[in-house]
Amino acid sequence: MSTPLSQSKTPFQFVSRPQKSALVAEFIGKQLQELRTPALVIDRAVFAKNCAKMHANALGYGAEFRAHLKTHKTVEGTRLQLLSDSAMTHAVVVSTLMEAWEVVKSSLVSDGIVKDILYGLPVAINKIADLSELWDEAAKNGAIIRLLVDHPKQIEALEHFEKTRPVGRKWSVFVKVDMQQKRAGVVPGSPGFESLVKDIHASLGVSLYGFYCHAGNSYASISPSEASSFLSSEVEAVNEAARLALDLISGWSSGNRPRFVLSIGSTPTAHSASAETRAQLQSLLYGTLELHAGNYAMLDLQQLNTGLIGRESISQKILATVISYYPGRGANGTDEALCDAGGIAMSKDTGPIEGYGEVIGKPWKLGRISQEHGVLTRTSDSESGVLEVGSMIEIIGQHACLIAAAHPWYYITDSSSDLGNQVVVDIWIPWKGW
Repeated sequence: MSTPLSQSKTPFQFVSRPQKSALVAEFIGKQLQELRTPALVIDRAVFAKNCAKMHANALGYGAEFRAHLKTHKTVEGTRLQLLSDSAMTHAVVVSTLMEAWEVVKSSLVSDGIVKDILYGLPVAINKIADLSELWDEAAKNGAIIRLLVDHPKQIEALEHFEKTRPVGRKWSVFVKVDMQQKRAGVVPGSPGFESLVKDIHASLGVSLYGFYCHAGNSYASISPSEASSFLSSEVEAVNEAARLALDLISGWSSGNRPRFVLSIGSTPTAHSASAETRAQLQSLLYGTLELHAGNYAMLDLQQLNTGLIGRESISQKILATVISYYPGRGANGTDEALCDAGGIAMSKDTGPIEGYGEVIGKPWKLGRISQEHGVLTRTSDSESGVLEVGSMIEIIGQHACLIAAAHPWYYITDSSSDLGNQVVVDIWIPWKGW
C-alpha cells in the first residue's frame, strides 16, 4: 500500500548560512565606498519608520496587523516589523517553510514576539507532515501555525494526517479568496467555494479561522483614491465570503455565529488604510479586519509609481560599480555605461517607471540588463553627469522582494545615527531556501 504524500517525511534541511559574527567583524564601521559590489544596503532608520507608519495605518483603520516577512526574510527586520514606535503585533505571514522554521528556531517565538504564523500558500499535501512538526515546535512557546486552503483535497489530506496521530488536533485555516485575479483561491459563491466551506465545517481536523485575499492588481494604483478603491474591493471580497459561509451552514444560528477574521492587504492598499477610508465602509462586517503587507518596509520603484510614497521612504538601494563607458553609443548619440549589477543583483522585474532601476542623484537609469551586468542609459540629454569608470553608484530597483532574494546578506546603515547612512552598522543575513 502506498504511503500518502502527507505522511512522506524527511527531516527539514537548513541551508548553510554565512556566520554573522564573522561578517560583523569584517564590515562593521566600513564606509559604503569600501564594499565589494553589487551590494544591497538598507537604511535601518527608514525601514523602522516605514514599520511604525504601517502600524499607525492599521490602528487608524481599526484593524489588527499581520506582517509579511517575504521581502527581507531576517530576524532583525521581523523585530522592526512587529515592535515599532506606533504599536506591537505578534502575527506574521511567511511564503516558505524555510522562513517559518527560521522564525520558530530563532528567538522570535521563544521571546514571545511572534505568536501567530500563517503559511501563506495554499497548503501542499506533501508539506503537511513538516508543518505538523513545525506546529509542535512552535507550540512549546505558545505559538500557533495557521494555513491557507482553497481546495477540498487539502481538507481531506489534513484530516487523514490527523488520524495517524495518537491525539488529533484541529488546524486553523483561512480560506484563500480569489478576487477574479486567477492567482490562487476560490471565488465566493462558486461551487468550489461552497464545497470547501461545507467540508471544513464537517471536518474534525480543520476549523475555519477566516478569509484571506490579496489585491495584487493594486500595484497598478497611481493615487491614494485608486488604492483606496482596491482596499474596499478586498474588504468586499472577504466579507462576502464570510456572509455566504454563514448562510451555507444552517447550524450557525444567529446567536452562535463564529466571528471570522477578514484578512486583507497589499502594500498599496495597506498604505491607503486610514480612519477616513474605514469610515467609507458601508457594509455590515461579518468578522474582524486584519491588514497584511510586506514590501512596505523596504519599498521600490513599483511602489513609488503608486503615488502613495515618496523617494525618502525607500529604505533599500543597490551599490554598483561603473566598469566601462561608451560615449555616443546610445539613443540620439547619448552616452552609455556598464555596471556590475545585472539581472541577478537587480531582478528582471519591470514596472510603469521605465527601466530596471534609477541611479540616485544622477541623470541615469539601468536601461538594459544581462545576468551579471547592466547597461546604464541617460535620462537627460544634458552633458552633465558623466560617469567615471571605477566610480560607485547607488540604484533603486523595481521590486525589492526579488532583489533581496539574490543577496547573501544586507549591509545596514542608520541615517538617524551620528554615523549617517554611509557607514555599515550591522549585517542582516536572510533565510534562504524553501
